[in-house]
Amino acid sequence: MSVVDLSKQVALGIDIGGTNTKFGLVNHRGEILVKGSIPTDQYATPEAFIEALHQNILPLIEEYGVEKIIEGIGVGAPNANYYSGTIEQAPNLPWKGIIHFADLMTEKFGHPCKMTNDANAAALGEMMYGAARGMKDFIMITLGTGVGSGIVSGGHLIYGHDGFAGELGHTIVKPGGRKHWSTGSEGSLESYASATGIAITAKKMRAEFPESMLNQYPEDTINSKTVHECALKGDPVAIEVFRYTGQKLGEALANFVMFSSPEAILLFGGVIKAGDFILKPAKLHMERNLLPIFRNKVKLVFSELDEADAAILGASALVWEK
Repeated sequence: MSVVDLSKQVALGIDIGGTNTKFGLVNHRGEILVKGSIPTDQYATPEAFIEALHQNILPLIEEYGVEKIIEGIGVGAPNANYYSGTIEQAPNLPWKGIIHFADLMTEKFGHPCKMTNDANAAALGEMMYGAARGMKDFIMITLGTGVGSGIVSGGHLIYGHDGFAGELGHTIVKPGGRKHWSTGSEGSLESYASATGIAITAKKMRAEFPESMLNQYPEDTINSKTVHECALKGDPVAIEVFRYTGQKLGEALANFVMFSSPEAILLFGGVIKAGDFILKPAKLHMERNLLPIFRNKVKLVFSELDEADAAILGASALVWEK
């Protein structure tokens, strides 16, 4: 039996966002040896994008990976399908239709490529390197511009029959409620609990309460960050924005708990910087809406991964996943 020196193995992790793409070489311990980025939206075709990726990554491999073995490539991307290695109808990427991205990457780089959506990648990263180490059953919720999720049951990500399971951000939390700016659905979790949703709630509430500190800001600067600033100063309207957001999130989490009975729910993304302003009402309304057999069993935990590096780590975790 041959002995494999794990210290020499590295994964190439790539996170594709609508504006920028980040990449890095990652070892088994979750250490990013080197990283870089390129703009996503400057390339008219996926082939041109992959060529630019190759030109930017190859020097890093040559400089830092001469004595390393590239075990494979992991990619996190919007609407990525784990089974087929495709990106399908991604609304925030410049390339439309179904793109056989993993095949194109393998052809260009000469290494096997696996991919999944960004929230699933985040869940894998958390399970391998972060707060979910040792957990077999948990749900990852990413709270950023949108709301993403990755569901882990029995130590495995749930992909469903077609690779697209786990779109918890688009489940309906208020039937006939707020219309989503992109999908057109009414009352989805994302339309309330994302940074975008928080900004909509804040603009609505500040119009109803002229005395709120939120009215000291121009309309186009109202976002989750300015709401947090006002909440820290004690503005009751800003605090209510987060309380209401936390309520909607908690009610949704109760549903998620009752269908998969996780050990923990991990929260990640810019919105969680609000801390207890959003966590306490989320926990309260989650517990309030659970059946007694589920109450006080599920931990709400903030991610342990550095926000700037989490996407690269999550994508790289695909390589080590067996």
